[in-house]
Amino acid sequence: MSTTTKIVTGVDYVGIPSNDIETARAFYETVLGLEASSVWQRPGEEAVGAEFETGTVTIALINCPGLGIPFSPNPAPLALHVDDVAAARAELESRGVEFVMDTIDSGVCHMANFKDPDGNAIMLHQRYAPKG
Repeated sequence: MSTTTKIVTGVDYVGIPSNDIETARAFYETVLGLEASSVWQRPGEEAVGAEFETGTVTIALINCPGLGIPFSPNPAPLALHVDDVAAARAELESRGVEFVMDTIDSGVCHMANFKDPDGNAIMLHQRYAPKG
């Protein structure tokens, strides 16, 4: 294989571990307001996964107990793009989300960190400086 051959052409979804898939589904759809697009489920059985659209990358909640996968929350944040971190943070706080620290200004972006019901790290992210 040539080193110039492109193998990866994109990201289909990012998996987020869940220990309680129904609570996680409600949070991502109702609190975060993401569009639910698919549920991985056999008739009469608990969902083993659920997908949500962000506009750029699909978030796939993975039912760890349902699939026999050891559960461990992701400590590295999933960065969700927003147009205004302060406004998005205020809206999520009004919906009961507790942020883990003050909003960060890195010099190129604003970031506000919180966790989903399973303890997965999530970040509101707004880049305000040009890349490069």
